Amino acid sequence: MMANTEKVRLNKYLAESGLCSRRDADRLIEEGRVQVNGRMPSAGMKVNDLDKITVDEKPVARREKKVVLAYYKPQGVTCTEKDRHAEVTIRDVLDYPVRLTYAGRLDRDSEGLLLLTNDGDLINSLMRASNYHEKEYLVRVNKPMSREFLKKMSDGVLLRELNEKTRPCFVKEEGKFVFRIVLTQGLNRQIRRMCKELGYEAVNIRRVRVANVLLDKLKPGEYRPVVGEEKKELYRCMQPRQKAGTASRRQAAKEGSKAAVKPGAERGKTQR
Repeated sequence: MMANTEKVRLNKYLAESGLCSRRDADRLIEEGRVQVNGRMPSAGMKVNDLDKITVDEKPVARREKKVVLAYYKPQGVTCTEKDRHAEVTIRDVLDYPVRLTYAGRLDRDSEGLLLLTNDGDLINSLMRASNYHEKEYLVRVNKPMSREFLKKMSDGVLLRELNEKTRPCFVKEEGKFVFRIVLTQGLNRQIRRMCKELGYEAVNIRRVRVANVLLDKLKPGEYRPVVGEEKKELYRCMQPRQKAGTASRRQAAKEGSKAAVKPGAERGKTQR
């Protein structure tokens, strides 16, 4: 965690640590239970992360602000932070003052929406397949698509390399060579493997949505902060469904797909 050198009032700092409210922080200061760098602070003193702050002789640190970025990963950029074989990694192209980690990688040849955050719980939730979080893609293949191809992609494809069948998913034809697909799992190079099993090659894959967050008008290499209602909704999406079974999770994913892809579109069905 990088030290935040911006000065804030001591009571606000204590509140941001999660210890208490600002009013209670004022009371603690008045009672002489707070020290800054070994000394009793004044009521309006300003501090930052470089100061040593204690309450009842116990150290207090401000909680790191949770940052979420929506980033358009260009083709040719590797998500892995340290890869001596990679020509360009995400660390080479993204300059941001807070250390962030990707939540759900894209392979080097794919492009589109990548969520970056310093919130480990959010990363774990997004990457856990049992949570059925949706990821939506536009895919271009190397030859005209048949109805049979679209139906098989929707019904699920046995990936012999992984010895696993993909989950049923929403698939919609967008053009002679292009289809839209909404996945709720993230197997290694899943879309490319699915296409290959059916005799096609995915020549371009662009992720346009993760949960409720859209790629929208971002251009390759650009990013924007996920804030406000969009961020709140993302965290609501991440809430664990402890009592929900597979069927209810699929229904939740289905409803999300209807809202984000096309009203009335049904999950696990093919649209042309």
